[in-house]
Amino acid sequence: MTKLLLIILDGVPYANWRRLFGNLEGWVQSGEARVWKMRSVLPSTSACCYASIHTGLPPQVHGIWDNAGIRRLEFPDVFSELTKAGRKTGAVTHSYWSEFFNRAPFDVVRDIEYDEPDGPITHGRFHTMHGYGLINQMTPSDYDLFGTLTRLCEMKAIDYGILHTCTLDSMGHRFHHDCQQMDHACGQLDGILAPFVSRWRQKGYEVIVTADHGQDARGHHGGAGEAQQDFAFYYFGSSTMPPQDVVLDQLALAPSILTRMGVPVAATMTAKPFMSA
Repeated sequence: MTKLLLIILDGVPYANWRRLFGNLEGWVQSGEARVWKMRSVLPSTSACCYASIHTGLPPQVHGIWDNAGIRRLEFPDVFSELTKAGRKTGAVTHSYWSEFFNRAPFDVVRDIEYDEPDGPITHGRFHTMHGYGLINQMTPSDYDLFGTLTRLCEMKAIDYGILHTCTLDSMGHRFHHDCQQMDHACGQLDGILAPFVSRWRQKGYEVIVTADHGQDARGHHGGAGEAQQDFAFYYFGSSTMPPQDVVLDQLALAPSILTRMGVPVAATMTAKPFMSA
């Protein structure tokens, strides 16, 4: 059975992926990874995209309009469908993911870490970024997050795991993307991520590294346009995929993950999967 990890680096525009992530691009050159452009839903706001990534529904249907009003979603999602099929899931993410797909509101003591065999998230490890501001990012170390996901893989034997980090999104809001600070931050994260990708692959996981949305030259996203909506989608695995000049639809990601993992796609996920079983 296919095991899959979805790594979401929040808020990185397509151009910066292709320009600054030398390890990922090196794997593309060597043939171990393949890369596409993916386009986010509208609005290209973080919480809206998170909800769409796992439900396959646009914001106009799931009803998450911005980063406020976070609630438990009532639609089938990747976690719920995998759990129903007997697969173990893990999440190392912002607390919004726990609220959307497990329970809300988020109780920092009860929900910061949990292990619940009946899911839908079997093993959850969350952070809140409480106190976040323009000059105070309040983001955990990406190295620690990657280590936490790896521990879930190796100690809990999860079949599917998602990791989400806001470091680059927060840096982009502060410094924008055409600057020395972002060059360094993207390169640094690429270097931190690389040994974990190698380790996950050695443990038998297919790996997707991507974003939730892009970010424009003024450090903004939420609206339309290539800089705000478009980002890279790197895939380490053997699935049949579309030609690499095809722009992938973010709404097709949830049914693609389920298809790839051999789990029935929920009827509400109507976008055509771009991955094969």
